Amino acid sequence: MTDHVTSPGPAAHQKIDTSVPHSARIWNYWLGGKDNYPVDEQAGDAYTAVFPGIVTIARSSRAFLRRNITYLVSEAGIRQFLDVGTGLPTAENTHEVAQRIAPETRIVYVDNDPMVLAHARALLYSTAEGATSYVDANVLEPERILAAAAETLDFTRPTALILSNILGHVADYDQARSIITTLMAALPSGSYLSVNDGSRGIDPVFEAAQDAYNESGAVPYNLRSVDEITAYFDGLDLLEPGVVPVPLWRPETTSPAPEVIGEHGGLARKP
Repeated sequence: MTDHVTSPGPAAHQKIDTSVPHSARIWNYWLGGKDNYPVDEQAGDAYTAVFPGIVTIARSSRAFLRRNITYLVSEAGIRQFLDVGTGLPTAENTHEVAQRIAPETRIVYVDNDPMVLAHARALLYSTAEGATSYVDANVLEPERILAAAAETLDFTRPTALILSNILGHVADYDQARSIITTLMAALPSGSYLSVNDGSRGIDPVFEAAQDAYNESGAVPYNLRSVDEITAYFDGLDLLEPGVVPVPLWRPETTSPAPEVIGEHGGLARKP
């Protein structure tokens, strides 16, 4: 276990607001996790009552990320990951997938939710050959993220930046693109960007459920058009099949037939 983790003490627990639903905890609930509160379950159930397909989106997103990581380690030779917007620990976390293939892989997780911080050590069990670290920072602070991550990662070596269902929490689209630009500028040629987010223009029922959630008092999550998500990869070399509904990104042959859902993602290489 790395020494670079911010240790979760009593203050971290005191900051957890159990009166307001939180997206990380609701997502954990949809994934079948236990790290949530009644307010999160109520919000999650209200959402699924309108749009049951959100559970498919959550689980398809997780499977997309696992396939991305597997490709990056097995075929692209990546041995460093910067995972921003980690969320609560579940099965098949980035370090578990990557280090199972290449034990020497190094991973930095970034999140600023106090409950994620309280559970951070579940993310930090590393192989002896590799390393994992947790940074308590907001996605809106890319320079701070880079400075802290540099304690564990060597930014002269190719690194994969993961932004999974986090950019929707950045209200201003231009700011979301600027965050990517800042983070990717610090990474060398041969690095990769993995993004997946909820998409608008695919499923009106999903959009209505998300709009209602955004008005509930919880932190809003902004769905973006497929063109907007695709533009996150400007200046990079998109891998086939491009930006697609996440079940269609290099599906495993043993899986059921992939479906079109309102969650798009892609993977691109920095030239």
